[in-house]
Amino acid sequence: MEEKFMKEALKEAKKAYDKLEVPVGAVIVKDGKIIARAHNLKETKFDTTRHAEILAIQKASKKLNSWRLLDCEMYVTLEPCSMCAGALINSRIKKVYIGASDEKTGAVGSVLNLLDDYTFNHKVEYEKGILQDECEELLKDFFKNLRKIKKSILNT
Repeated sequence: MEEKFMKEALKEAKKAYDKLEVPVGAVIVKDGKIIARAHNLKETKFDTTRHAEILAIQKASKKLNSWRLLDCEMYVTLEPCSMCAGALINSRIKKVYIGASDEKTGAVGSVLNLLDDYTFNHKVEYEKGILQDECEELLKDFFKNLRKIKKSILNT
């Protein structure tokens, strides 16, 4: 079941890729059904808070008419940053499934782990490595192509 929903998150990540956004996608699931989906829009909207996780939380909250996402799970292609990990905690989401790790800004074990911090009033369960190879490959391909684009611009 985890792979099925991570594939949907990957579809969202590919939408971000096509917009020259860092290809991160997220879906939120409740009772086995996707209730929200989103992808990064930081570059498109000129807004540093437009991460896939934040946008998916906003959509799910609107759909449920509640900021509390207690019985919901998120599937996200890249380990959340500290902003997004904080949003997961504050939204009371039950569990997050993560594709690729983020060794630079990951806040679910790579750089720090906010989800294991028991000083917060809510504990978010997590599982890492869901379709990890596919998630990592999409990111690697994106940055490889982005470097090519930048190089071609500089050489003209």
